[in-house]
Amino acid sequence: MAFEKVFDRDIFTKRERTERALNFLPVDRAPLHEQLSYNSGVLSLVLGRPIEGFCYGREEIGEAARRALDVTFPFFPPVGTGMETDGEGFAYKKENWTKWRVGRPFSDAKGARDWLLGKTKANIESLKSFDAGMERKKYLEYFMAMQSLIGETVLMDVLEIGTGFCDVFDKMGLEIFSFFYYDHPGVMKDYMESSGELAAKRARAAGDSSLTPVTCVAEDFCTKQGPIFSPELLHAVHYPYVKSLAEAWREKGLKVIYHTDGNFRKAIPDLLECGVDGFYCLERACGMHIEELSKEWPGVFWAGGVDGTNIMERGTPEQTKEEVRRVILGTGALERGGIFVGTASEINPPIKPENFAAMLEATDESRNFNV
Repeated sequence: MAFEKVFDRDIFTKRERTERALNFLPVDRAPLHEQLSYNSGVLSLVLGRPIEGFCYGREEIGEAARRALDVTFPFFPPVGTGMETDGEGFAYKKENWTKWRVGRPFSDAKGARDWLLGKTKANIESLKSFDAGMERKKYLEYFMAMQSLIGETVLMDVLEIGTGFCDVFDKMGLEIFSFFYYDHPGVMKDYMESSGELAAKRARAAGDSSLTPVTCVAEDFCTKQGPIFSPELLHAVHYPYVKSLAEAWREKGLKVIYHTDGNFRKAIPDLLECGVDGFYCLERACGMHIEELSKEWPGVFWAGGVDGTNIMERGTPEQTKEEVRRVILGTGALERGGIFVGTASEINPPIKPENFAAMLEATDESRNFNV
């Protein structure tokens, strides 16, 4: 039966290779996972036609993911430039491939409390009127529109359903959040109860292992040195809701990957207790070496261990190949599965197209001929 191949020598389909890796089975080669939304040079290389600046859309990104990847995150066209304000009153500065918050509808802990009380009220109303059928229909429309652009490449959703924890402290800012949480821990707890319950309901309505075998819960809470928050805070208002969301996805037959930037080594045991199957975003510069982690936790899945900054932004193609080979051989990925090859940084604009090509070449060259 014909199937889409990234490389001529591929034996398994993209879905088969992905599932084998997730289930710690031998693979013909390590699956490639990336986000290709924001590097026109890489898009030009993969598509074989010139793309200038940020003049492209979802179709080009999707076609590149179909040609070059086994697994991809959801993808979106460049955001353009200028300012925008969302429906809650948060203001953002846009710069093509990224945007950052420059204004809030509140300026202190009291205002933050009032804002979060409003969000909790909205969650409670959503729970009262929750319609699983409508939720599944809406999710399918979102998912299938993206899947239609990437062919047989597996879509690992990372955006639509989350616990809500990161959204709160990110929108408040750490200073306001610190004062808010000190004065109003109960308000935060109530919000997380409503947000966590809603997330689990949405996952049970939307989850379908025939669509994809894997999803991602993304909640950044670490710096290069470790978690931003105390274990007590995380156990109170984060981990219980990671657990309930992971349980909901796993009930529907999906593996659950957890994402945070930074050095999250101290949090790994607690997150595993929450029921996640693995982790994405392993920044070598932060001490998150995929080879070491895969040996320390051999039953845990790892993704994103290639150094996307020091190597793929600043290094050479040969250095990139050495890095990719170190990841594949150092984890025993060909014989035991257990990883996706990809960067910790995603393929952002500073990454050299020739180094992306070298990552693909090294993955193709690292083969298991005993499957």
